[in-house]
Amino acid sequence: MSESRSRPGALVIGAGIGGLTAAVALHQRGWRVTVLERAPAVEAVGAGMGMTPNSLRALDTIGLGDTVRSMRTWSDEGGLRTPSGRWLSRTNQEAAAARFGGPFVPLHRATLISLLHSRLPEGAVRTDTAADVADPGGEDRRARVRSGAQEWEADLVVAADGIHSPARSVLFPGQPGPRYAGFTAWRLVVPAPDVAYPPHETWGRGALWGTQPLHDGHVYAYAAAAVPAGQRTPDGELAELRRRFGTWHEPVPAILRAAGPGDVLRSDVHQAAAPLPAFHRGRVALLGDAAHAMPPTLGQGGNQAVEDAVVLAHHATPGTDVPAALDAYTNDRLPRTGEVVRRAIRVGRLVTLTSAPACALRNAAVAVVNRLGPHLELRALDGIADWSPPGHQGAVGVNGTRKAGS
Repeated sequence: MSESRSRPGALVIGAGIGGLTAAVALHQRGWRVTVLERAPAVEAVGAGMGMTPNSLRALDTIGLGDTVRSMRTWSDEGGLRTPSGRWLSRTNQEAAAARFGGPFVPLHRATLISLLHSRLPEGAVRTDTAADVADPGGEDRRARVRSGAQEWEADLVVAADGIHSPARSVLFPGQPGPRYAGFTAWRLVVPAPDVAYPPHETWGRGALWGTQPLHDGHVYAYAAAAVPAGQRTPDGELAELRRRFGTWHEPVPAILRAAGPGDVLRSDVHQAAAPLPAFHRGRVALLGDAAHAMPPTLGQGGNQAVEDAVVLAHHATPGTDVPAALDAYTNDRLPRTGEVVRRAIRVGRLVTLTSAPACALRNAAVAVVNRLGPHLELRALDGIADWSPPGHQGAVGVNGTRKAGS
């Protein structure tokens, strides 16, 4: 069946972080928004994430930035380490705030999902609704979205349907999908161990580990290793983590002791094989991983999805020429996210080096550069974490125009 053609509105496919941020931003701009989610409930897929100053400024536009900033957890120095515990470089929240205009905030994805969901009208999210784009629409016709026998028409469709996006395949059928990045990732959230644990990322041979304290007394940990795609461990992922990382410096062994088999999530990492020609077609916009899949090595996957959402809402006001608004959205987002993807891929190659001499050279270079100029790891986010959304006074990052203090 089809909803009335006279009903204006926007449909969002996917109730992840990017989709819900877009839904909230569009709702606040005056759109009538419906979110279609294939899962039986709105829930976080994943464990933790790190919100960076760029996405926090994006959340300011929908009234959530300060709420998330209040969850910041650390001020003591953290940084980069080796598996033995030796520090390669150090940094802290004060240095981050001075460089990028705000803190870094690690939090559970479920926390952000819940905050976003709470900002939508009751009934705006329809779960158990796997939806596909049937027609992207155009200047003279609405887009059509189908779920089984049910069909909707919408003035605007936002496809936030993930890394293997069906909508992307409809909009750009000849485009190659994301490819394996060469490593797999594990994530877990456990009660904080009873040992000292400044936030850190540790680089080994073909492997890394990260530890981030959360505001609620838990710790978010993540790990990665260069292994063939599709590889899984017969005795479970926790056993695999203990084999690979159990002898690394504290608090890694303590975190692994605190974890249970059901706490560990594993997923192969994929990245965009080639940039899309655009982030839209007709009246359908792609957002987040559907538009620009990237490895998590800069911690920007979710952050860039939040950016996408508020920029899209900035351009697409109710009653606007939607195809023209989506042209503006593509022009804003495609160059920036393309550069972020390229930089994340370069960092991924660096942190998953497997050769012992190459790793030794990498570590020595990091340590030397850090002695010459502290807070080395922050430099990887120059031009990224200093971005501000349209209409926000301050800096923009990669391929932007405004600068801090302008």
